[in-house]
Amino acid sequence: MKIVLIGYGKMGREIERLAMGRGHAIVAKIDIDNAADLATLTAADADVAIEFSNPASAFANIMTCIEKQIPVVCGTTGWLEKKKEVEAATKAHNATFFYASNYSIGVNLFFRLNKMLANLMAPHKEYDIYTNEIHHLEKKDSPSGTAITIAEGIIDAYAEKNTWVNNQIPGSNEVAIWSQRESIKPGTHTVKYISKVDQIEITHEAFSREGFALGAVIAAEWVADKKGVLGMDDLLK
Repeated sequence: MKIVLIGYGKMGREIERLAMGRGHAIVAKIDIDNAADLATLTAADADVAIEFSNPASAFANIMTCIEKQIPVVCGTTGWLEKKKEVEAATKAHNATFFYASNYSIGVNLFFRLNKMLANLMAPHKEYDIYTNEIHHLEKKDSPSGTAITIAEGIIDAYAEKNTWVNNQIPGSNEVAIWSQRESIKPGTHTVKYISKVDQIEITHEAFSREGFALGAVIAAEWVADKKGVLGMDDLLK
């Protein structure tokens, strides 16, 4: 499979290592120094693009791939206010767009566990909800896309909740996300339900970037011959 890497930081390099180890070819590496090169590529040059750049450039990168009919697997977070535009463009161009806030198989199982627990806890109003995310100092967006997905899973279970807030005391209709940036931690996410008498807690802690990178490569392998707006739920089915 011919892969274009968009974003060649630590994650891009890990994706490159794993993709080549699985027999794929990296036909282009697009980064800040050669960003214009993306516009010169065509669908004949690449089977799929894997996009892990930054919030400022992700939208333009994705739209370029969609317009050129290059299937794109995106893991960049912090740009999702424009996601509906991407989804509309994907349908208009009969293109392929795969997005996940987190590509780790373990995290996606955690998302399902989070929803199950939220549905169990929703009738028990004596419990306050607390979510926390910890990432490395280089992460540019806050809260993380993973933390937002977790909060949305909780909101879906609570009729009285309709939004989340970051690093703020929540109102009765809000789920609080508390974000921390520490050293080189690749990612830790915790959900707690706290009452006066006890506490229930679930946590996912990543030990390296490898799980995220491998999931992105697996998604690229899976999505190359598909059309539409897709995500990890589709892949895991």
